Order: sequence, then structure tokens, then C-alpha cells
Amino acid sequence: MLILASASPRRKEILSYFSIKFKCIPSHFDEKKIKFLKDPKSYAIEIAENKAKAMRDEYYNDIVLSADTICFANNKIYTKPENAKDAFRILNELSNTWHSVFTAICIKHKDKIFSDIEETKILFHALEESQIKKYHSSFYYSDKAAGYAIQEAGSIIIKNMIGCYYNVMGMPINTLKNSLLKVGIDLWDFLKRS
Repeated sequence: MLILASASPRRKEILSYFSIKFKCIPSHFDEKKIKFLKDPKSYAIEIAENKAKAMRDEYYNDIVLSADTICFANNKIYTKPENAKDAFRILNELSNTWHSVFTAICIKHKDKIFSDIEETKILFHALEESQIKKYHSSFYYSDKAAGYAIQEAGSIIIKNMIGCYYNVMGMPINTLKNSLLKVGIDLWDFLKRS
């Protein structure tokens, strides 16, 4: 059985694009235990791996899929905002600048762990304070890296993007496909008619 170790509705949605059977069981690993040491890729991978390892005892024989998404700019990481003030600060800092979105994917099966990471570069429009306030009054921000969404009308703040759209949503499909192949799951076998 494939276990999606995430509470993210977006990750569940993306995995549901395929006919693969899975259970969504969030990992209870505390991400705050991992300290950021200047390398965003290593940081995201370490969190994703620890989310999967936290499921080890109960789901040892299952294939556990975990992920972690962060944003990075100005030598700082941006994770989920702690509150409205933090969400405002983040978008204000990222206004009119490029930032990177990293999603680490980890696959754990028994004692084997496979990890990979995807990077997408995002440029925000120059945002006025009133626009940031309108944005956050219209969109739920506390469950998203840097407090924004690329999907639907949430993309109004995005001026340009280089890379994978689904990475910004939290589950880059090509990286997912390559990672699952390492444990014998080929997403090509789970395509479904739209």
C-alpha cells in the first residue's frame, strides 16, 4: 500500500490525478526540530526524510511518500506563516523579487529511503500593502509555504515562473514519477482518463 504522509489537500489532489491506490495518513514529525543551516535543498530533504522515518514502525512494509515544500530568497527560508502578521511580512519581502520554491520528495520502503528535490523559480509582481491584505483576506495562507498559492486566482501575484507548476503546489509530478520508479511503481501504469 502507498501511504501519503501528508495533510496537504494539494498533494492528495495531485496524487489523485493517477489511479494509484493510496491512503492519506499525515506524519506527525515536528518540522521545527530541524535547524536551517544555509542550504535549502538539504533542509527540505531532511524534513521530508524525517516525516517518512516517523511512519517507520507502523508502516514498515508499506511504501511511504512524504514531501516538504519551502521557499528561499535572500539567504532565508520561508515556510508556513505563523500568523497574519508573518504572512504579510513574507509577501512584502518577496514582492517584486525572484525566489526559489523547493519541494523534496522522500520514498521509504522498509529500510530503504530515496529522496529527490525539485526547484522552481518564481517572480512576484510589485505588491502594494493593500494588495497583500486583499490577497490574504481572500486566500487561506497558513497551510502554504510562504503563505501563497499558485493555483486558481492565487496566481494573481505571480509575474513569471521558471520550472514546474506542480512543484509550487507541493508535489512535482516528474520528480514523483522518478522517485516511485525506485520502488517499482511506474506512474505510467496509473494514468486515468480525465
